[in-house]
Amino acid sequence: MRSLVALSLAVTLGATAVAYAASPAAPSNEAPFLAENQAAMDKMMQGMKITPSGDADRDFAAMMIPHHQGAVDMAQAELRYGHSAQLRRIARQIIASQPKEIVGMRQALGQHPSPSVASAK
Repeated sequence: MRSLVALSLAVTLGATAVAYAASPAAPSNEAPFLAENQAAMDKMMQGMKITPSGDADRDFAAMMIPHHQGAVDMAQAELRYGHSAQLRRIARQIIASQPKEIVGMRQALGQHPSPSVASAK
């Protein structure tokens, strides 16, 4: 359940940032956050483009790994630039939980976790 909340938050924050960044009303002091968030979204979306393998489990994990990493990247941007205590707490939860889930998905695929993700265990 916590993963779904984090996933929903990441998607919502990302979509909001993209729409806001395109708005002429976006304040210039928010430009670093918006640029960082957009880069995370672009990387995540590119990583989620897979060629179907015919194995739903493999395809699910292949798409969710970059999605979870995107959530971590966006949460890190929130911690750097955000001020809401509630959202910063959620961002810390995302940063704590998502790498562990990435490790679990990689293991389910028979892959070794990357060194940076493995240290988050």
